[in-house]
Amino acid sequence: MPASDLDTELTAERNHLTESRAALRRMRDRAQSLFATGDKVAGDAYTAEQLGRHMARRVKELADDPDTPLFFGRLDIEETAYHVGRRHVTDDAGEPMVLDWRAPLSRSFYRASVRDPQGVATRRRFGFVKGELTSFEDEHLDRGEELGTKSRILTAEIERPRVGPMRDIVATIQPEQDELVRAELGDSICVQGAPGTGKTAVGLHRAAYLLYLHRERLRRSGVLIVGPNTAFLSYISAVLPTLGEVEVQQSTLDELIGRVPVKAADTPAAAAIKHDVRMAEVLRKALWGRLGKPTEPIMVSDGSYRWRIDAEPLRRIVDEARREGLPYSVGRDRVLARVVGLLQRQSEYRSGNSPNESWLRKMSKVAPVTAFLEQSWPAVTPEALVASVLTDPSVADGILTEDEQATIRWAKPPKTVKSARFSTADLLLLDEAAGLLERETSFGHVVVDEAQDLSPMQARALARRSEHGSITLLGDLAQGTAPWATTDWRDILGHLGKPDAPVVPLTVGFRVPEAVVMLANRLLPALGVNVPEAVSLRRDGDLAVVEAEPDDLDARTLAEVTAALGHEGSVAVIAADAAVERLRGHLTAAGVEHATPDDVEAEARVTVVPATIVKGLEYDHVIVHEPADIVAAEPKGLNRLYVVLTRAVTRLSVLHAKPLPDALRIM
Repeated sequence: MPASDLDTELTAERNHLTESRAALRRMRDRAQSLFATGDKVAGDAYTAEQLGRHMARRVKELADDPDTPLFFGRLDIEETAYHVGRRHVTDDAGEPMVLDWRAPLSRSFYRASVRDPQGVATRRRFGFVKGELTSFEDEHLDRGEELGTKSRILTAEIERPRVGPMRDIVATIQPEQDELVRAELGDSICVQGAPGTGKTAVGLHRAAYLLYLHRERLRRSGVLIVGPNTAFLSYISAVLPTLGEVEVQQSTLDELIGRVPVKAADTPAAAAIKHDVRMAEVLRKALWGRLGKPTEPIMVSDGSYRWRIDAEPLRRIVDEARREGLPYSVGRDRVLARVVGLLQRQSEYRSGNSPNESWLRKMSKVAPVTAFLEQSWPAVTPEALVASVLTDPSVADGILTEDEQATIRWAKPPKTVKSARFSTADLLLLDEAAGLLERETSFGHVVVDEAQDLSPMQARALARRSEHGSITLLGDLAQGTAPWATTDWRDILGHLGKPDAPVVPLTVGFRVPEAVVMLANRLLPALGVNVPEAVSLRRDGDLAVVEAEPDDLDARTLAEVTAALGHEGSVAVIAADAAVERLRGHLTAAGVEHATPDDVEAEARVTVVPATIVKGLEYDHVIVHEPADIVAAEPKGLNRLYVVLTRAVTRLSVLHAKPLPDALRIM
């Protein structure tokens, strides 16, 4: 294209961007106006409230960020140009100016190729700098021209330095990722993703896609994102709002199941037992073992009458309710209702009239009925059930060994259930107990990241929240660092109640440079998992492995931070947890502004990150401080080091004074 034509095209595209932003502002202004006057146009208070909520949500969804491109691509199909962007924008006549990336037609932006052009003559990608359109790049599929991953704009977007929260990837989704993103709502999927393959982004974008396609259904049932820690959730928190989705619940698992404050700590051995799936059977046995067999009839006085229910029909009621497989509390309510029903029939037979609601409530509370219920199907709370098991674990005979029972037994039982001090692992037992008593509300879709670290009991907690919905499971077996980390996705999928979900591998990395990936891959044979080696499309990036004297290591780390600040992008110092405060002290003394992953509002380019919470995070320049200490800090230390090494997306510096793990020693 001649230079003059390029300038004309670029000007036209910039004008379209300006006009599209103006149209989006008008859409938002109309939504704000309806929000302000909703109480006047609605017919009643309820309708006004519902309209107000809808319009408030709509106003949020239409928010525009001037630093974020409104569209990133264009499709020319049958001489019509369609701009593809983060949300749908229409002009005042309702004609589309920007197509939502999730719209059916937009699929061709990600899937069309020379082999299968899908009617696309030209695919155009736009280059932006802080929201300003600076360039474009065309692929003429009808002429056999296709750039693929050689696209300069695509490469620049993938390799753009990372500062602040995670960004969306709508401009760079690859065909294999798009296939997962657009999977049907009813399909549960497990994504085994090597570092840098975009598995987290796939999960978040799938949530956004499903909300677009099934908005009302998922608005009722909800979408849940579960992350490994609050630092990770802070990192990903901006992705869905950028895509216009503002009503997705994000939580750690501990927050999700936190029924009570955590006031105690377990030994590693006790925590491992409590995460074991056998504890589900222990609790089930302890709960249903509370049922008793009725041996005496019920005699109820009712004015001048006395009603009697013999022991045999009472036993039959209890046995039938038990066989129905209902949650414990529901079964208890059903037993009570059937007993009152027998009393009701006797009253109707004698008087010829049906008793009113007041009479039925009175019969459900008379002493003979409540005494029978407490003897045959006693009331219990999750806290009381778990406390009883941990006070006397002998109920686990035949399930846990005597040593295991002794390990979880409370050394000093609480005087009352209310005074019990529960640990983090006890939250799982409480949640399991609550699930035995009542049905948990099921979300329409659940995305679980870093799922390789789920224990069987944690998976069961998530299964209760996705019983009637689907799951997107994301993780990497090589990054499993928990004592109970799985080595086979089928095990976790079984505990999640999704045993038939396909396991889809993503092995091609777009973010982590080849040199970094090759270094981390050296650890794979020692990690005890069967996963394919990651490969990277990025040939750039720097790797330095530096040995220092023990007394000089911290100073060398500070020097490396200073040098890293000379480059663009974020910097992370990742160290064993015990070294973090010492390193922060050195940075403070040197006047280097820095933050921690939990400092959500901080704008410092340098972050000091404990190795135990770095999972899922990415930084342009990563400085790994003393790998040997990271490995020695926990049983799965080599897996932890694999995670740490793969957080770098541009440069990696490994600083050590102690010997490196054998697999990492430069030959």
